[in-house]
Formats: sequence, C-alpha cells, structure tokens
Amino acid sequence: MRKLALIALTLVAIGVSAAKQDTLKYRISLRDKAATTYSLDKPEQFLSEKAIARRERQNLVIDSTDLPVCSKYVDAIRKKGVRIVTTGKWDNFVTVACNDSTVIDKIARLPFVRATERVWKAPADKRTELKRDSLVNNPTKSDSLYGPAFKQIQMSNAQKLHEAGFKGQGMTIAVIDAGFHNVDRITAMNNIRILGVKDFVEPGSDIYAQGSHGMAVLSCIAMNQPDVMIGTAPEASFWLLRSEDEASENLVEQDYWAAAIEFADSVGVDVVNTSLGYYTFDDPSKNYEYRDLDGHHALMSRQAGKAADKGMIVVCSAGNSGASSWKKITAPGDAENVLTVGAIDKRGVLAPFSSIGNTADNRVKPDVVAVGLGADVMGTDGNLRKANGTSFSSPILCGMVTCLWQACPQLTAKEIIELVRQSGDRVEYPDNIYGYGVPDMWKAYNKSLSSDPSSVGKGE
Repeated sequence: MRKLALIALTLVAIGVSAAKQDTLKYRISLRDKAATTYSLDKPEQFLSEKAIARRERQNLVIDSTDLPVCSKYVDAIRKKGVRIVTTGKWDNFVTVACNDSTVIDKIARLPFVRATERVWKAPADKRTELKRDSLVNNPTKSDSLYGPAFKQIQMSNAQKLHEAGFKGQGMTIAVIDAGFHNVDRITAMNNIRILGVKDFVEPGSDIYAQGSHGMAVLSCIAMNQPDVMIGTAPEASFWLLRSEDEASENLVEQDYWAAAIEFADSVGVDVVNTSLGYYTFDDPSKNYEYRDLDGHHALMSRQAGKAADKGMIVVCSAGNSGASSWKKITAPGDAENVLTVGAIDKRGVLAPFSSIGNTADNRVKPDVVAVGLGADVMGTDGNLRKANGTSFSSPILCGMVTCLWQACPQLTAKEIIELVRQSGDRVEYPDNIYGYGVPDMWKAYNKSLSSDPSSVGKGE
C-alpha cells in the first residue's frame, strides 16, 4: 500500500513537471473532415440522444459541422510532438500545447492543415494557491417570496410566468463561466439542481474552489430559497462549465469555450448563459478592432452563432466598456442568433458601464436589457450582496428566457430569440444603447398563444 502511494506521488510529480513544460498553445485550423469514419446517416454514433431529439424537434438538419474532428488528423498532429488540449468540431480545429514553436511549423505543412495561430503563451507570474472563502451562511430573510430579487424579475413580468407554473422545470441550462466558488458549501444554494460540472481550463480541478464570478452568475438564475432569494429559473437543471482562465487573458479561452458549448450540446442543454466577453488580450497584437465585431471574426462569436442552428439559445453579456474608450460590445456579444444583454438599474436607467452597439455589419446590439446595476446575487460567504455588471443582467434574462421557452415548447430557439426582442418596450425604435429595450415575458407568452408558430417573433 505504501509503495503504491509512493508510485502515485511520483506520477503526480511527473505530471506537474510535464505541465510546466507547456509554454505555448496553438489553434490548428483544419481544411476538411474528409478522413472521417462517421456518416451523417448514422448520427447516433457521434451525437447523444438528447442532441438528436433537440434537432428533430426543431426540424434542424444534422450537417458536417456535427461530425467530430477527424481522429486521423488529430493523431498525425499529436505525432509531431505536441499535447492535444481540446478539439472543436463546429469550427473544425485542434488546440495543442508545446514548448517549441518549430514543431508548429511542421504541423502547418501537413496537407489537411489550413492555418495555425498562437493562442496562449505562459504568463510570467506564477499562479496563486486557491483558498476557499470563509462561510457565514446567514442570509437575511425578507417578507417577499423573492427576497430582494423581486424587482429584477418584475421588470420583465417574469413572476407571472412563475405564477402560471413555468419556473424552468424540465429545462437544462449551461452556465459557461469562470469559477463557481463555494456553490457546494453555501447552504442557500444546496437545493439547486446541478447535473454536473466540467473544467475545460484545468481538467479535473475543483471547480468549486476556483473564482467566484460563475457562482454569482448562477445565483441570479438558480436560487430557490423562499423569503431569501428566488432566481429567474429556480426549478431548471444546470451544468456548470468553466472556460475562463482568470490568471491571464488569451485567445485560448475561446477554444475552451468552444469545447464547453459543444459539450453542452452533447448533454442536451437547452439554454446557455455566458457572462464573458473579450476584446483585449495579454498579447496586444490579438486585440480586436471595431471592424472585427461582425459575428464571425472571433472564434467564440462563430461558435455562439452556430448554437441556434443546433437548437440551443445563447444568452450573453454585452460587456462593461460603455464608460471606457472602447465603449462597444465584446465578443461573443456580436454573434448572430444570440441574445446580447445590456444593463440597467431597477428604475430602468442604463448603467453607465453597459457596452453599446451596433455590430460592424449594423445589426442592433445589445438585443435587450435587464438589471445589472445593483443586481442581487449570492456572495461567496453565503450571504446576499449587490453586484454591478452585464455579467448579471445576462443570467437574470437567461432564466426568464428559459421559463418562456418552457411555456412555449412548440417554438424553435430562433423563434424564442425573436419573440423576446419583439416583446421589448423599445421594439418600435430599437437603438444601439438599449436595443429593443426591457422585454415583457408575459406579453411574449401571450403573443405565442395567439399566433401561428410561423408568425411568432414577427412585428405586427
């Protein structure tokens, strides 16, 4: 037994040493999937039952983007002396790690490789040891069923969906974010229906010991403690997925995000919330320009835009750059067929930090707005607190959208997205600040009842 323990310790040490050798990561974009061993006629070989059922329900075609990255190509790349970090089938790429850039030159010459791009360089600063925050677990109770969060739900009439019995039951939400600090130990969160967790940044790490951003985001949707706080979809089920590396800002985080949303597809997720946005990086040469906000330049935007084609709804934050020199939305907020959410306070006034649109190809962004200034969230100590950011307006809306879709199961992802836009209080004059405005979820639901599916989401 003692010998086995020593062997295990040795293996761990070797693993840590090997990990330290990875100083570079590259995205290898592939030309095709010509060497695939899969067939579109047999989707059950590469898609889960839930993913297939979601496509069939919405009459969506299973196409070549659903085929896995060719294993023959992945093996050939690995044999050049790199470690495979992840793969992305929708955009057809392989992300690799190494410590010798000349290896990438050899990979670039492979006939099936279209392009290579460095997406990560090891930061000079060493990572700090993760420590759990101390718990108090004594949140203040109120006379309101929703606690202090009632106003951020009432502004969109989502409480009426709850009263009608639509609280997210049977719906699955993926929260793709940074860490979910102490979610497993906060007593007020112990009845959240968590189906599973997965870390794409550091596979196998304790996602509950990472940063707190994802935890606060989750609380906006999932809290289900009467008289303490009720979130916007308190009876939904959740996958908690980590793609954000808070230690640095590099393009590789979009590779992780791509893997995360494809995983969400595979486990049958209906709605995805991502309160992440990118436009500047540790390597300034990778920074985005306004012209890049076209929904296609950033990998993350391309992936988010494909989600509706797979039958999922993506809700994302607009960004917090409204008061900075950048001002604009951040990727993936520029993506097509997603709901990009700006921030307002509980009086309906725009938060000064809320990023503005439009996209480079002149689509209206943000799509809608929700409370993100003085939003009520859970803190890592188990007590409620206030928070600012479109990071919170996004999940507040995400839960509402989930309940709306539960109430309107006959609609497709794209129809729900358009229905939400058309229920905004500025639908007659959308702009690049509020978008279509504050959506009225009860109005949207009633419109769905009185309309043919083909007309839902269209102006009257």
